[in-house]
Amino acid sequence: MRYSFFLLVLFISIHSFAQDDSTKTLKLSTYADMYYSYDFSNPKNFEKPDYNYNYKKHNQLNVNLAFVKLGYQSSRMRSNLALMTGNYAMYNLSAEPNWAKPLLEANIGYKISKQQNIWVDAGVMPSHIGFESAVGADCWNLTRSILAENSPYYETGIKLSYANKKEDFYLAFHVLNGWQKIAVPNWDGKPSVGVQITYKPSSTLTLNYSNFIGRIQLDSINPIRVFHNLYAIYEASPKTAFIFGFDIGTQNNAQGKGAIWYTPVMIAKLNLNPKSKIAGRLEYYNDKQQLIILTTTPNGYQTFGASMNYDRQISSNVLWRVELKQYKSKDRIYRYEQTSASQTSATLALIVKF
Repeated sequence: MRYSFFLLVLFISIHSFAQDDSTKTLKLSTYADMYYSYDFSNPKNFEKPDYNYNYKKHNQLNVNLAFVKLGYQSSRMRSNLALMTGNYAMYNLSAEPNWAKPLLEANIGYKISKQQNIWVDAGVMPSHIGFESAVGADCWNLTRSILAENSPYYETGIKLSYANKKEDFYLAFHVLNGWQKIAVPNWDGKPSVGVQITYKPSSTLTLNYSNFIGRIQLDSINPIRVFHNLYAIYEASPKTAFIFGFDIGTQNNAQGKGAIWYTPVMIAKLNLNPKSKIAGRLEYYNDKQQLIILTTTPNGYQTFGASMNYDRQISSNVLWRVELKQYKSKDRIYRYEQTSASQTSATLALIVKF
């Protein structure tokens, strides 16, 4: 019923705002990311650690994300509805009500100025935080970084955004339900807010700052979370490019004391030829106070990660990927038959999109 209502709103919007608009487009797209992953620690429950939400299953052929998306765009109106299934929806949206779990996107936007590129969008939207998304084909690495897996992939609320005519500056202000929430929280919480600023000083460099400020629902307290996301994307040459990212957050811990977590990441990509590329990632995640990742160990979650992947574009619609990744933690946090301080996995993926 909720999806039918959104489709009705989309249909009315298209006819109300764009009957005489020559720029209007209606697009239907499909996407499927199928994979096989093997965790060399051989978990008996066939699942990777709790803080992994993508490519979660061990030693199984599975679907990480599949969706159908209907998008509409005109000079003054835009709207998207995408319904999904797969491991991403199952694990990353596990806390959402059943009606919300299939929603990858459900949003409507209106351009409020004829002369300036100022938009108001509302609904379920991709997160304004980070350089990785839920859609694997848009990411340099096959699997997501620890940084991405433990910050929002999506958000629900209202966004006011501005982009200049040169398209080298973007500014957006967000009023949100909370930290990665679709359903309105059932506790007495105020809306969260966030800002995104993107600047491109040249055609080869992109600089971004995003933040989040809001209360988080925990068992006994509802602390304020303040989170900052910074990254730079540098295209050094037609063949090589780099991403440098850094996240830092502050929040009270279970004892009511202020604590922080932070995570730097670096990714390098090399285009071998028009159809093949390799990408490597180095990352570190420090959450000693276990604000984001619970380990119940003395040093919390302090982990180095390294991965390398190879991509082959079989056709314009088909992408084949393979990756080897290892995590090394300060404590023995990987609980299999015997606890271990390291985890190694290999993943194959086939992405088809139209």
